[in-house]
Amino acid sequence: MAKNKEKKNLNEMSFLDHLEELRWLLVRSTIAILILATITFFVSDYIFDVIIFGPTHPEFITYRFFCDLSHALGFADSICVTEMPFIIQNTDMEGQVNVLVWTCILAGFILGFPYILFELWKFISPALYEKERKHAKLFIFVSSLLFFLGVLFGYFVVVPMSVNFFATFKVSDVVKNQFSIDSYIGMVKTSVVASGLFFELPIIIYFLTKLGLVTPEFLRKYWKYAVIIILIVAAIVTPPDVVSQTIVAIPMLLIYEVSILISKLVVRNQKKVNG
Repeated sequence: MAKNKEKKNLNEMSFLDHLEELRWLLVRSTIAILILATITFFVSDYIFDVIIFGPTHPEFITYRFFCDLSHALGFADSICVTEMPFIIQNTDMEGQVNVLVWTCILAGFILGFPYILFELWKFISPALYEKERKHAKLFIFVSSLLFFLGVLFGYFVVVPMSVNFFATFKVSDVVKNQFSIDSYIGMVKTSVVASGLFFELPIIIYFLTKLGLVTPEFLRKYWKYAVIIILIVAAIVTPPDVVSQTIVAIPMLLIYEVSILISKLVVRNQKKVNG
């Protein structure tokens, strides 16, 4: 009876009501992002000098870690970064202003991601049963944690590898590397956001399994194809060398395996409820 009542209340909402809810979700999320973007504007010097341009310095923590690791493995200074032979330049009159504005907005999106998830949960919660709605805090916490882990992975792993490779790669000594600020920051943004969103895969698989669109058997059946896709993605976001691609691909494969496990748990719980 309770389940039928919940479904009845859900059906009472018209298509236009759903559109109105979606519109306000986007409005509130946008306002939150803009507020956080405004706050980050006041610390933009730190964001650019320390965070964004951090991987352009040989002393960056990732480079030092791999250098220490190479020493521990007896490889001497084979993978130590001692210099970054390139410069970053601005070629457009309004270029630095645009970079500042859009970087602050992106920072606002990253910092406001938990709130965006909260708004999203409110939007989809009418389609859930009362028992499922009680997991709101867990959903927001786990989803936010996975996203931030992905962001950190993109920043500390993918970005430094890409910067180091493209900084040192050259087709001829005649050509000097001078990267535009749009190109550099675009690479940083893509690596960080793409990694953060990919780490949301277990959450996406959870809901797809709940809806009956995905099963553990389906995910396991197409595991080989998933591996190929992951390797292709790793090849796109990293320099074209096996070590970098492997370092990026392994966590992505683990995320996929975790998604399969979550799908199994969802199916098992559904069988218990229905049985």
